[in-house]
Amino acid sequence: MAHHDHTSENEAETGSSTRRLAFVAIVNLCGFLVELAGGLLFGSVALISDALHMLFDMLAYAMAFGASYTAERFEGGDEWSYGLHRLEPVAAFLNGVLLVPMVGYILWESYQRFVDPVAIDPEMTLLIAVGGLLVNLGSVYIVQGGEMSLNERGAFYHLLGDAGGSVAVILSTVAIAVFDLPIADPVAAVLIGVSILVSAGQVLKGSTAILLQRSPISPERIRSELATIDGVEHIDDLHVWQVCSQLTVATVRLRTNATTPDQLRSTRSQVHDTLATEGVDHATVELLDEAENAPDLRDRVSHGH
Repeated sequence: MAHHDHTSENEAETGSSTRRLAFVAIVNLCGFLVELAGGLLFGSVALISDALHMLFDMLAYAMAFGASYTAERFEGGDEWSYGLHRLEPVAAFLNGVLLVPMVGYILWESYQRFVDPVAIDPEMTLLIAVGGLLVNLGSVYIVQGGEMSLNERGAFYHLLGDAGGSVAVILSTVAIAVFDLPIADPVAAVLIGVSILVSAGQVLKGSTAILLQRSPISPERIRSELATIDGVEHIDDLHVWQVCSQLTVATVRLRTNATTPDQLRSTRSQVHDTLATEGVDHATVELLDEAENAPDLRDRVSHGH
């Protein structure tokens, strides 16, 4: 029953995550269209930069939604033992990569404005920038809260960058209107570009760690915890990795001095409980008889998945 409840909770969380990503994608598409039209009409490269930021974020959310939606509904059977959950880090990695050329465009346009400043309409630019900020803050509120998936964390960083971009546009527009500083517009665009690079770095770091199977949990801490279990003599082998941000997998081979079936079951149960406490969703445990130095009991029971 506990296994069923845990699985149902994971499915509910995934479905909720998928819906949030879809909603945020739609909201940012609307924000992109408004800011792009405003930037082109009123001459603000900072507003255009912020609009492009929203566009790529919208594409990121759309890709994340597609990956999450597909993984949620694809069973796969034995040939796809973990379904298509691997799509999540792949989509997140592509999202991070897509941010890089956008920064190049923003920096080029900013350079052009440094060389040849363009007059902007501060009133309308300010109005649209404030609207963009409200869209970003609303999206942040939707995405944040509870334990976020990798794609939701990516969306969260994107949205914070978007909000910072909107603030930069607002400040630069005020500087132009009050102090007559046209250079403030391309400066704001450069700042937005830097924030985008920070966002890309966060997403690429998280997705690469999963794709290259970096352990999300300290192996030394797990070894120390397992060593305290009654019956465990030595941990021969331990591997921990993630299929996606919400599915952590581990394999462990250890030696035990347990001799009776009850002792073996108790040791096995404690190992699974310890791994689950450390955040492992699916564990494969092999117990070796210390005396015979040979496999005595092989457990292929999944914990919590």
